[in-house]
Amino acid sequence: MNMFKLSTAAAVVSLAASTVAAEELRLSHQWSNQDIRNQVAQMVADEVAAADVDLEIKIFGSQSLFKAREQYTPLSRGQLDMTVLPLSYAGGQQPAYNLTLMPGLVKNHDHAARMNESPFMAALEDKMAEDDVMVLVHGYLAGGFAGKEGCITSPSDIDGLQTRAAGKAFEQMLAGAGASIASMASSEIYNAMQTGVLDAANTSSSSFVSYRIYEQVACYTPASDVALWFMYQPMLMNKSTFEALNEDQQAALLAAAENAQAYYLAEAKKEDAASAEVFRDAGVEIAEMSQADFDAWRALAQETSYARFVEETPDGQALLDLALAVE
Repeated sequence: MNMFKLSTAAAVVSLAASTVAAEELRLSHQWSNQDIRNQVAQMVADEVAAADVDLEIKIFGSQSLFKAREQYTPLSRGQLDMTVLPLSYAGGQQPAYNLTLMPGLVKNHDHAARMNESPFMAALEDKMAEDDVMVLVHGYLAGGFAGKEGCITSPSDIDGLQTRAAGKAFEQMLAGAGASIASMASSEIYNAMQTGVLDAANTSSSSFVSYRIYEQVACYTPASDVALWFMYQPMLMNKSTFEALNEDQQAALLAAAENAQAYYLAEAKKEDAASAEVFRDAGVEIAEMSQADFDAWRALAQETSYARFVEETPDGQALLDLALAVE
Protein backbone atom coordinates (compact mmCIF):
# COMPACT_ATOMS: atom_id res chain seq x y z
CA MET A 1 0.00 0.00 0.00
CA ASN A 2 2.85 2.35 0.89
CA MET A 3 4.60 1.48 -2.37
CA PHE A 4 1.38 2.29 -4.26
CA LYS A 5 1.17 5.67 -2.52
CA LEU A 6 4.79 6.41 -3.36
CA SER A 7 4.38 5.49 -7.01
CA THR A 8 1.17 7.55 -7.19
CA ALA A 9 2.98 10.54 -5.67
CA ALA A 10 5.83 10.07 -8.14
CA ALA A 11 3.36 10.03 -11.00
CA VAL A 12 1.79 13.27 -9.77
CA VAL A 13 5.24 14.91 -9.50
CA SER A 14 6.12 13.64 -12.98
CA LEU A 15 2.83 14.98 -14.39
CA ALA A 16 3.42 18.36 -12.73
CA ALA A 17 6.94 18.50 -14.16
CA SER A 18 5.68 17.73 -17.65
CA THR A 19 3.03 20.45 -17.25
CA VAL A 20 5.69 23.01 -16.32
CA ALA A 21 7.87 21.84 -19.23
CA ALA A 22 4.98 22.42 -21.61
CA GLU A 23 4.03 25.84 -20.23
CA GLU A 24 2.40 27.85 -22.97
CA LEU A 25 1.47 31.53 -23.16
CA ARG A 26 -1.26 32.66 -25.55
CA LEU A 27 -0.66 35.91 -27.45
CA SER A 28 -3.50 37.51 -29.42
CA HIS A 29 -3.48 40.32 -32.00
CA GLN A 30 -5.54 41.56 -34.94
CA TRP A 31 -2.97 41.65 -37.76
CA SER A 32 -1.72 39.38 -40.54
CA ASN A 33 1.53 37.42 -40.46
CA GLN A 34 3.26 40.04 -42.63
CA ASP A 35 2.49 42.95 -40.31
CA ILE A 36 5.27 44.55 -38.25
CA ARG A 37 3.30 43.93 -35.05
CA ASN A 38 3.18 40.21 -35.74
CA GLN A 39 6.89 40.26 -36.54
CA VAL A 40 7.55 41.80 -33.13
CA ALA A 41 5.44 39.11 -31.46
CA GLN A 42 7.16 36.36 -33.45
CA MET A 43 10.59 37.71 -32.54
CA VAL A 44 9.77 37.51 -28.83
CA ALA A 45 8.31 34.01 -29.25
CA ASP A 46 11.37 32.77 -31.19
CA GLU A 47 13.91 34.20 -28.77
CA VAL A 48 12.08 32.78 -25.74
CA ALA A 49 11.97 29.37 -27.44
CA ALA A 50 15.71 29.59 -28.23
CA ALA A 51 16.45 30.40 -24.56
CA ASP A 52 15.25 26.87 -23.68
CA VAL A 53 13.49 27.82 -20.45
CA ASP A 54 10.43 25.53 -20.86
CA LEU A 55 8.26 28.37 -22.10
CA GLU A 56 6.40 28.62 -25.38
CA ILE A 57 4.45 31.56 -26.81
CA LYS A 58 1.65 30.62 -29.16
CA ILE A 59 0.50 33.47 -31.41
CA PHE A 60 -3.11 33.87 -32.50
CA GLY A 61 -3.18 36.56 -35.22
CA SER A 62 -5.89 38.05 -37.44
CA GLN A 63 -8.41 38.24 -34.55
CA SER A 64 -8.56 34.43 -34.43
CA LEU A 65 -8.75 34.34 -30.62
CA PHE A 66 -10.29 37.70 -29.66
CA LYS A 67 -11.70 40.58 -31.71
CA ALA A 68 -9.45 43.62 -32.16
CA ARG A 69 -11.12 45.80 -29.54
CA GLU A 70 -11.94 42.95 -27.14
CA GLN A 71 -8.45 41.91 -26.01
CA TYR A 72 -7.68 44.20 -23.08
CA THR A 73 -10.40 42.93 -20.74
CA PRO A 74 -9.51 39.21 -21.04
CA LEU A 75 -5.85 40.19 -20.68
CA SER A 76 -6.58 42.04 -17.44
CA ARG A 77 -8.57 39.06 -16.14
CA GLY A 78 -5.85 36.52 -16.92
CA GLN A 79 -7.96 34.83 -19.61
CA LEU A 80 -5.30 35.95 -22.14
CA ASP A 81 -1.57 36.05 -21.42
CA MET A 82 -0.23 38.55 -23.98
CA THR A 83 -1.38 40.89 -26.74
CA VAL A 84 -0.07 43.51 -29.17
CA LEU A 85 -2.70 46.23 -28.97
CA PRO A 86 -3.31 49.90 -29.77
CA LEU A 87 -3.70 51.00 -26.16
CA SER A 88 -6.30 53.62 -27.05
CA TYR A 89 -8.68 50.71 -27.82
CA ALA A 90 -8.93 50.36 -24.02
CA GLY A 91 -9.70 54.05 -23.50
CA GLY A 92 -13.18 53.09 -22.33
CA GLN A 93 -11.71 51.15 -19.39
CA GLN A 94 -8.95 53.67 -18.65
CA PRO A 95 -9.62 57.14 -20.14
CA ALA A 96 -5.94 58.03 -19.63
CA TYR A 97 -5.10 55.68 -22.51
CA ASN A 98 -6.74 58.09 -24.95
CA LEU A 99 -3.58 60.19 -24.67
CA THR A 100 -1.75 57.50 -26.66
CA LEU A 101 -3.61 58.55 -29.82
CA MET A 102 -3.65 62.33 -29.43
CA PRO A 103 -2.63 64.77 -32.21
CA GLY A 104 0.68 66.52 -31.78
CA LEU A 105 1.84 64.83 -28.59
CA VAL A 106 4.52 62.85 -30.46
CA LYS A 107 6.55 64.62 -33.16
CA ASN A 108 8.66 61.78 -34.58
CA HIS A 109 9.91 58.28 -33.78
CA ASP A 110 12.86 59.41 -31.67
CA HIS A 111 10.50 61.58 -29.63
CA ALA A 112 8.22 58.53 -29.29
CA ALA A 113 11.16 56.53 -27.92
CA ARG A 114 11.73 59.25 -25.30
CA MET A 115 8.02 59.17 -24.41
CA ASN A 116 8.39 55.45 -23.72
CA GLU A 117 11.04 56.13 -21.06
CA SER A 118 9.33 59.16 -19.49
CA PRO A 119 7.32 59.86 -16.31
CA PHE A 120 4.30 60.09 -18.63
CA MET A 121 4.66 56.44 -19.62
CA ALA A 122 5.37 55.49 -16.00
CA ALA A 123 2.01 57.08 -15.07
CA LEU A 124 0.26 55.03 -17.77
CA GLU A 125 2.00 51.87 -16.57
CA ASP A 126 0.67 52.57 -13.08
CA LYS A 127 -2.83 52.63 -14.62
CA MET A 128 -2.13 49.32 -16.35
CA ALA A 129 -0.92 47.77 -13.10
CA GLU A 130 -4.32 48.58 -11.59
CA ASP A 131 -5.74 46.24 -14.25
CA ASP A 132 -3.03 43.57 -13.67
CA VAL A 133 -1.38 44.49 -16.98
CA MET A 134 2.27 45.32 -17.76
CA VAL A 135 4.25 46.43 -20.82
CA LEU A 136 6.80 44.09 -22.38
CA VAL A 137 7.54 45.98 -25.60
CA HIS A 138 6.94 49.70 -26.16
CA GLY A 139 6.18 50.87 -29.69
CA TYR A 140 4.60 53.71 -31.63
CA LEU A 141 3.55 53.67 -35.29
CA ALA A 142 3.06 56.85 -37.31
CA GLY A 143 0.74 58.05 -40.03
CA GLY A 144 -0.06 61.01 -42.26
CA PHE A 145 -2.58 62.69 -44.54
CA ALA A 146 -3.67 62.17 -48.13
CA GLY A 147 -5.74 64.56 -50.24
CA LYS A 148 -7.77 63.67 -53.31
CA GLU A 149 -7.25 67.06 -54.97
CA GLY A 150 -4.45 68.78 -53.04
CA CYS A 151 -1.87 68.59 -50.25
CA ILE A 152 -2.70 68.75 -46.55
CA THR A 153 0.00 70.13 -44.29
CA SER A 154 -1.67 72.89 -42.25
CA PRO A 155 -5.11 73.33 -40.65
CA SER A 156 -6.27 75.68 -43.42
CA ASP A 157 -5.75 72.90 -46.00
CA ILE A 158 -8.49 70.73 -44.46
CA ASP A 159 -11.17 73.44 -44.17
CA GLY A 160 -14.35 72.39 -45.99
CA LEU A 161 -13.13 68.89 -46.89
CA GLN A 162 -15.00 65.66 -46.16
CA THR A 163 -12.36 63.85 -44.11
CA ARG A 164 -11.78 60.49 -42.47
CA ALA A 165 -9.70 60.67 -39.28
CA ALA A 166 -8.04 57.93 -37.28
CA GLY A 167 -9.38 58.26 -33.75
CA LYS A 168 -11.81 60.45 -31.83
CA ALA A 169 -9.23 63.06 -30.83
CA PHE A 170 -8.23 63.58 -34.46
CA GLU A 171 -11.86 63.93 -35.47
CA GLN A 172 -12.28 66.66 -32.83
CA MET A 173 -9.21 68.54 -34.04
CA LEU A 174 -10.05 68.28 -37.76
CA ALA A 175 -13.62 69.39 -37.11
CA GLY A 176 -12.11 72.39 -35.32
CA ALA A 177 -10.21 73.17 -38.54
CA GLY A 178 -13.47 73.20 -40.50
CA ALA A 179 -13.48 69.67 -41.89
CA SER A 180 -16.62 67.54 -42.17
CA ILE A 181 -15.97 64.18 -40.53
CA ALA A 182 -16.88 60.83 -42.08
CA SER A 183 -16.20 57.97 -39.65
CA MET A 184 -15.19 54.67 -41.22
CA ALA A 185 -12.63 51.88 -41.00
CA SER A 186 -9.36 52.45 -42.87
CA SER A 187 -10.35 49.55 -45.15
CA GLU A 188 -13.23 51.70 -46.47
CA ILE A 189 -11.16 54.77 -47.44
CA TYR A 190 -10.42 53.61 -50.99
CA ASN A 191 -14.05 53.15 -52.01
CA ALA A 192 -15.12 56.33 -50.24
CA MET A 193 -12.57 58.34 -52.21
CA GLN A 194 -13.42 56.56 -55.44
CA THR A 195 -17.12 57.39 -55.06
CA GLY A 196 -16.54 61.01 -53.97
CA VAL A 197 -17.61 60.49 -50.36
CA LEU A 198 -14.15 61.48 -49.08
CA ASP A 199 -11.82 64.34 -50.03
CA ALA A 200 -9.08 63.50 -47.55
CA ALA A 201 -7.97 60.86 -45.08
CA ASN A 202 -5.75 60.42 -42.08
CA THR A 203 -4.44 56.95 -41.15
CA SER A 204 -1.26 54.95 -40.55
CA SER A 205 1.58 54.65 -43.06
CA SER A 206 1.02 50.92 -43.38
CA SER A 207 -2.73 51.30 -44.02
CA PHE A 208 -2.12 53.93 -46.71
CA VAL A 209 -0.02 51.39 -48.60
CA SER A 210 -1.91 48.17 -47.90
CA TYR A 211 -5.23 49.71 -48.98
CA ARG A 212 -3.65 51.24 -52.14
CA ILE A 213 -4.83 54.78 -51.35
CA TYR A 214 -2.14 56.04 -53.76
CA GLU A 215 -4.51 55.10 -56.60
CA GLN A 216 -7.07 57.69 -55.43
CA VAL A 217 -5.14 60.75 -54.28
CA ALA A 218 -3.15 63.65 -55.73
CA CYS A 219 -0.96 64.36 -52.70
CA TYR A 220 0.42 62.47 -49.70
CA THR A 221 1.89 63.96 -46.52
CA PRO A 222 3.80 61.11 -44.86
CA ALA A 223 5.20 61.03 -41.35
CA SER A 224 8.78 62.30 -41.49
CA ASP A 225 10.81 64.52 -39.17
CA VAL A 226 7.55 66.13 -38.05
CA ALA A 227 4.23 64.28 -37.93
CA LEU A 228 0.90 64.61 -36.13
CA TRP A 229 -0.36 61.04 -36.04
CA PHE A 230 1.34 58.60 -33.67
CA MET A 231 -0.39 55.65 -32.07
CA TYR A 232 1.06 53.70 -29.14
CA GLN A 233 0.80 49.96 -29.88
CA PRO A 234 2.71 47.97 -27.26
CA MET A 235 3.05 44.30 -26.46
CA LEU A 236 1.28 43.81 -23.13
CA MET A 237 1.22 40.92 -20.68
CA ASN A 238 -0.93 39.92 -17.75
CA LYS A 239 1.18 40.97 -14.74
CA SER A 240 0.23 38.04 -12.50
CA THR A 241 1.06 35.58 -15.29
CA PHE A 242 4.52 37.14 -15.66
CA GLU A 243 5.14 37.09 -11.92
CA ALA A 244 4.18 33.40 -11.76
CA LEU A 245 6.99 32.49 -14.19
CA ASN A 246 10.32 31.34 -12.77
CA GLU A 247 13.37 33.63 -12.84
CA ASP A 248 14.87 32.07 -15.98
CA GLN A 249 11.58 32.41 -17.87
CA GLN A 250 11.15 36.04 -16.80
CA ALA A 251 14.73 36.85 -17.78
CA ALA A 252 14.30 35.23 -21.21
CA LEU A 253 11.07 37.11 -21.82
CA LEU A 254 12.56 40.48 -20.81
CA ALA A 255 15.69 39.94 -22.93
CA ALA A 256 13.58 39.04 -25.96
CA ALA A 257 11.35 42.05 -25.35
CA GLU A 258 14.33 44.41 -25.23
CA ASN A 259 15.58 43.18 -28.62
CA ALA A 260 12.08 43.33 -30.08
CA GLN A 261 11.62 46.92 -28.91
CA ALA A 262 14.77 48.05 -30.75
CA TYR A 263 13.59 46.20 -33.87
CA TYR A 264 10.09 47.73 -33.61
CA LEU A 265 11.51 51.28 -33.54
CA ALA A 266 13.81 50.69 -36.51
CA GLU A 267 11.09 49.06 -38.61
CA ALA A 268 8.50 51.75 -37.73
CA LYS A 269 10.87 54.39 -39.14
CA LYS A 270 11.32 52.34 -42.32
CA GLU A 271 7.55 52.01 -42.82
CA ASP A 272 7.08 55.77 -43.14
CA ALA A 273 9.88 56.16 -45.69
CA ALA A 274 8.67 53.11 -47.62
CA SER A 275 5.12 54.48 -47.83
CA ALA A 276 6.38 57.77 -49.27
CA GLU A 277 8.34 55.84 -51.89
CA VAL A 278 5.28 53.82 -52.91
CA PHE A 279 3.19 56.99 -53.35
CA ARG A 280 6.00 58.74 -55.22
CA ASP A 281 6.39 55.79 -57.58
CA ALA A 282 2.63 55.95 -58.25
CA GLY A 283 2.96 59.56 -59.40
CA VAL A 284 1.51 61.12 -56.24
CA GLU A 285 2.93 64.43 -55.03
CA ILE A 286 4.76 64.16 -51.70
CA ALA A 287 4.29 67.05 -49.24
CA GLU A 288 6.13 67.71 -46.01
CA MET A 289 4.78 69.17 -42.80
CA SER A 290 6.91 72.01 -41.44
CA GLN A 291 7.49 72.85 -37.78
CA ALA A 292 5.21 75.88 -38.25
CA ASP A 293 2.47 73.59 -39.59
CA PHE A 294 2.92 71.26 -36.62
CA ASP A 295 2.73 74.18 -34.18
CA ALA A 296 -0.52 75.38 -35.80
CA TRP A 297 -2.07 71.91 -35.53
CA ARG A 298 -1.00 71.56 -31.90
CA ALA A 299 -2.49 74.98 -31.04
CA LEU A 300 -5.76 73.80 -32.58
CA ALA A 301 -5.55 70.47 -30.72
CA GLN A 302 -5.13 72.34 -27.42
CA GLU A 303 -8.44 74.12 -28.04
CA THR A 304 -10.26 70.95 -29.16
CA SER A 305 -8.89 67.46 -28.44
CA TYR A 306 -6.75 68.34 -25.41
CA ALA A 307 -9.50 70.43 -23.82
CA ARG A 308 -12.04 67.62 -24.26
CA PHE A 309 -9.62 65.06 -22.80
CA VAL A 310 -8.98 67.18 -19.70
CA GLU A 311 -12.69 67.75 -19.26
CA GLU A 312 -13.56 64.04 -19.49
CA THR A 313 -10.60 62.43 -17.70
CA PRO A 314 -9.78 62.26 -13.98
CA ASP A 315 -6.23 63.69 -13.55
CA GLY A 316 -6.41 64.57 -17.26
CA GLN A 317 -4.49 67.85 -16.95
CA ALA A 318 -1.70 66.27 -14.90
CA LEU A 319 -1.31 63.44 -17.44
CA LEU A 320 -1.38 65.84 -20.39
CA ASP A 321 1.27 68.02 -18.71
CA LEU A 322 3.50 64.94 -18.26
CA ALA A 323 3.15 64.11 -21.96
CA LEU A 324 3.83 67.69 -23.09
CA ALA A 325 6.89 67.88 -20.82
CA VAL A 326 8.78 65.24 -22.86
CA GLU A 327 11.20 67.09 -25.15
